Amino acid sequence: MLVDFKELPNTSRVWIYQSNRSFNEQELSELKVAFDDFVKEWTAHGSTLNAGYEIRYKRFIILALDQSMTSASGCSIDASVHFIQQLEKKYNVELLDKMNVSYKQGDFVAYKTLVDFKKMAKQKAVSKNTIVFNHLVANKGEYLEHWEVPASESWHSRFM
Repeated sequence: MLVDFKELPNTSRVWIYQSNRSFNEQELSELKVAFDDFVKEWTAHGSTLNAGYEIRYKRFIILALDQSMTSASGCSIDASVHFIQQLEKKYNVELLDKMNVSYKQGDFVAYKTLVDFKKMAKQKAVSKNTIVFNHLVANKGEYLEHWEVPASESWHSRFM
């Protein structure tokens, strides 16, 4: 069942997919329709899942699931990954590669491979104060408080 992301409890599990590029306005409109349709039909062993999503900075897709009523099953997680893979093909983007880093440069969101980000840290092109996106957050509460943080407060700090 599609639930407004803002209405989901902070204990809701989250999956964050970062795109290697920004989506344009037409793609964002299409993505919203596709996610609405997917989430409305998303189930675990025949049980409806209370879930929602939001798209941030035209490149991050955050899928959230209230597991207080029904938890995600292996099959339901597989279904969501398959859905994301279809989006990757349709829009020619990377959404599942976790070995890349997104960070802020002013109002711009930059996207680099982990290798390039490490090099940038060595060269002091990014610092412990650089705002990074910490995709290791597990629930909506952590996402709201600890997703967009200085590198010093994230796993990225090991490169500084």
